[in-house]
Amino acid sequence: MTLPTLAQLAERARRLDGRGYKAYKSLAGGYASEGLQLWIDHVQGDPFAAPSRLRAVLPDAGLPEWARETPARCVAAADFLNRALRARFGQASSRRGSGRGGELSVLVPGQQVLERTSLVVFEDGEVEARFTLGLPARGRRVMGRAAAELLSEDLPRALGCLRGEELDLPALRRQLETVDDAQALRAQLAPRGLVAFVAEGALLPRRSGVDDRPLGEGAVPFAAPPELRVTLRAPHAGEVPGLGIPAGVTLIVGGGFHGKSTLLRALERGVYDHVPGDGRERVVTVADAVKVRAEDGRAVTGVDIGGFIGDLPGGQDTRAFSSANASGSTSQAAAVIEALEAEATCLLIDEDTSATNFMLRDARMQALIAREHEPITPYLDRARGLAERGVSTVLVVGGAGDYFDVADTVIALEAYAPRCATEAARRIAAELPSQRQAEAHPWEPPRPRRLDLSSLDARKGRREASVKVPAPDRCLFGAREVALAAVEQLVEPAQVRAIARALLWAREHAAEREVSALAREVLSAIEDEGVEVVQDWLSGDLARFRRAELVAFLSRLRGLRVEPG
Repeated sequence: MTLPTLAQLAERARRLDGRGYKAYKSLAGGYASEGLQLWIDHVQGDPFAAPSRLRAVLPDAGLPEWARETPARCVAAADFLNRALRARFGQASSRRGSGRGGELSVLVPGQQVLERTSLVVFEDGEVEARFTLGLPARGRRVMGRAAAELLSEDLPRALGCLRGEELDLPALRRQLETVDDAQALRAQLAPRGLVAFVAEGALLPRRSGVDDRPLGEGAVPFAAPPELRVTLRAPHAGEVPGLGIPAGVTLIVGGGFHGKSTLLRALERGVYDHVPGDGRERVVTVADAVKVRAEDGRAVTGVDIGGFIGDLPGGQDTRAFSSANASGSTSQAAAVIEALEAEATCLLIDEDTSATNFMLRDARMQALIAREHEPITPYLDRARGLAERGVSTVLVVGGAGDYFDVADTVIALEAYAPRCATEAARRIAAELPSQRQAEAHPWEPPRPRRLDLSSLDARKGRREASVKVPAPDRCLFGAREVALAAVEQLVEPAQVRAIARALLWAREHAAEREVSALAREVLSAIEDEGVEVVQDWLSGDLARFRRAELVAFLSRLRGLRVEPG
C-alpha cells in the first residue's frame, strides 16, 4: 500500500482551516516521507480533551548494530531514545491556540531503564515512537495552517533525534554498557549466595523525597566494610568490588539519620537497571525482592495470614482473611503473604514503616499479656524459618535488639559509612540474653487464593473499561480507586496503567485463577509479546512491571472476590 506523503497531509490540514474541530478526524491514517512513516491513530474530539495519539515509524533509523544486538540492549537503546525525544519535544512544543494545541509529549522516564511502549527498538533496526500531539485550534475551530506546519515540518524535524546520525553515540554506548554491567552483576547474586550488592563509590542519597535524582554536594560515596567486601565481574567495568549482602537474615542498624533507610531504598530500587550518572548503576538486588510494610486502612481479600495471626475476637477466619480497613499488623501480615504469592525470595522491611506488634513482642509485654490472649506471631519468630525456606530478610532496625538472636549478618551505619557489626551483635546477644519466649506455632504453607476473575471489573457508566492514573500512587479502576502509595517499588505511572490493563486482559484471556499462577501467566504473555499485549490498541503510555506489583495492585482492589477455599 502506498501511503500519502507528508506534503499531502499538510495540504489536507490547510484545507480544514476554520472548520469545526471534529474535521481533524479526517486526517487519521498513515503518511510517509523519505525514511519516515507517520500514523495518526486517534484524533482528539476537542482541543481541551486528551491530545491525539500518533506513531512515527523509522524502518531503518541507522542505529549501529551493537545498539540492538540483544533484547536487553534494544530496551536500553529505546530508553535512551525516549529521553532524547522527550528533550527534543520540550524544545519543539509551543502553545498554538486553544487548549493543548501545539503540545508534543512522550512518556517521561524516571531514573530507571524500563521497557516502555513509548519507544520501541527492533533488532532489525526499525524504531517506533508513540506520542501525543495537541492539534491546534482557535476556540473550537481548526487552525489548519498551524497544523500543517506542525505535522509536516516541526514534527519530522524533532523526530530526527531518533536517527543514528543525530545521536550522541558515545552516550548511547555508555548507557548500554551500564545496563549490561548491572544485569551481569545481578545475575551473579544467587550463585554467590547473595541477595544484594552495593558497589564501592555508589552514591545512594537522593535530592528529596520527590526528586529521585542523585544528591550532589554532600553525598558520601559508599565504602564496603572489609568483612563483607566481595568482588563481582562486569563485562565492561571489569572487577567491581563492593558490599555483598548474603542470603539469610540481615539487619541494617545505626542511629537516626545515619543512612539506614537510604541504603534500604537503594536496595528496593536495585531490582531495576539505572541510567548512567544515577549513582546506583551498580546497586543490584535479586529481581524478585519485595518491600513490605504496614498500611492501615487498606483492603485485604481472602489472604491466609494464619502463619502470623491466629484466632481473632469474633471468630474471624485468618486462613482466608478479608477486611475493608485492615490494621497495621493485619495489613503487614497480608503484605508478606502476597509477596510470597508473587514468589519473592527476599523481603525488604523498614522498622519505621512497620507495625510494632507485628515485628516484635518483648519479654515485658509477654509477661503482661498471656500468649493465649495475643493472636499475633511476631515476624521475629518467623524470619529464621522463612530464611530456611529460601526467603531472605533485609531489615532496617533501630530499636529492636531482640532481632540479634536471629540475624546472620548485621551491618551498622555511622554517618553513611557501613561497618560489619555481626560479631558485636552476637556478643551482646550472649551477654544480655533476651528474656522473651519464642511464640511461633508450626508454619503451614499459606492457602492459595483463587480469584473470581469477573470481579476485575473496570466498568464506569457507559464505558466498558475505564482506567485512569491521576497520580503515580493512585489508579481509578472503573468506579474504584486503588491506593498504591505503600507499593514502594512502583517507579512510574506508566507501570500502574499497564498493571490495570493487564488485569483487564487477565479477566478476558487468563486460563489460571490462582494468584501466583495468574501472575506468571500475565508476565509470560508480556515476555512473549511485549507490554502492549495487555490492550487492543497501540499507545505510548505503558511500562513493564514486575509480578510483585501486579499482585500488590490486585490485592488492594476493593470489591475483589476470591473463590471459597
